[in-house]
Amino acid sequence: MFKFWGSQEQEQARPQDVNPAQSWYPPSLVTSATPTSSTSSSHSLQRPTERTLSPSPAEAAAIITLLKDKSADDLRKLLSDKDAYHQFLLSLDQVKIQNNIRDELCKETLQLARENLEKEPRIVELRNQCRIIRTTELAAAQEKLNELEKQKEELLRSCSPASLLQRLQEAMNETEEESEAFHRQFLHKEIDPGAFVQKYKKLRTTYHKRALIHLAAKASPTG
Repeated sequence: MFKFWGSQEQEQARPQDVNPAQSWYPPSLVTSATPTSSTSSSHSLQRPTERTLSPSPAEAAAIITLLKDKSADDLRKLLSDKDAYHQFLLSLDQVKIQNNIRDELCKETLQLARENLEKEPRIVELRNQCRIIRTTELAAAQEKLNELEKQKEELLRSCSPASLLQRLQEAMNETEEESEAFHRQFLHKEIDPGAFVQKYKKLRTTYHKRALIHLAAKASPTG
């Protein structure tokens, strides 16, 4: 094993010693891993995407701890052998945690899918019940609703100002005709004068009350 910091073997394990053509990494990635004056002088020159993808200091320290005890050959192998790099990646705690989370999510998703499939017969049964309700109970309720709507429209028409005025006018005409007929009976001496006066007075009072109400209703803004 070799010392990770300041040893000669570490100089040999630098990424620039690995031929980009022999590495499975993209050439741009290998080149970007080589220290330069611009990259080592300031982190502010890094693009935002590079800073976003970089590991946290604690994660980087943990990875360095794993790498510093590896030999130069092992480090070269990580750069040139994709399978070796993949195995090393899977051995990291951060990757293990992420894989465990992924596996748990997959298990939960499969469990939910199984539960949904188990509920399918019940869903089909409820759908059939809804179809029966729509074709029977809903149809009867809709017919009843239409009938009530018609009754409501009739009530609204009968209670409209124009309808009330018309009915009041008809009541006035009936009272007028009744009083005239009663008056003719008196002229033909078919009714006693005392009885005539009492009833005729009542009929004319009713007629004039209705006439005044009819006149006031027509004169009002809502009439």
